[in-house]
Amino acid sequence: MRPAGRISLVLVLVALGGLATAASAAAFTGFVSPTHNIGCVISKGGVRCDIRVHSWSSPPKPKWCDVDYGGGVAVDKKGKAGFVCAGDTTLESGPVLAYGRSISRGRFHCESQEAGMRCVNKRNGHGFYLNKQHYELF
Repeated sequence: MRPAGRISLVLVLVALGGLATAASAAAFTGFVSPTHNIGCVISKGGVRCDIRVHSWSSPPKPKWCDVDYGGGVAVDKKGKAGFVCAGDTTLESGPVLAYGRSISRGRFHCESQEAGMRCVNKRNGHGFYLNKQHYELF
């Protein structure tokens, strides 16, 4: 578990965070875990998941982040997953994705598991695993 903070990830997160124009809003799909503890938004540009309650410690907030940090993770088309710097949330962003079910948009794929949410960029294998007890960025 290592923190990651990449400027390129921030650009994708702005779009994933709901700041997209109305014309492109249909390109984003929101969903939540059955417990409603994890909420995600997926598009062809990336995937972001926020978590409401967790027992792990978030990494220190970087100086460049002037809003909330460490409550969510994301992966985009380039590089490994990283923590989100965002003033919004993906919690309660859509219908429940039942355990054992998955969703894909372009190269991104998320699977709802009883133990947590796993999302990956299928082209480079980078992604994240997120649950109440721990997280993994890869």
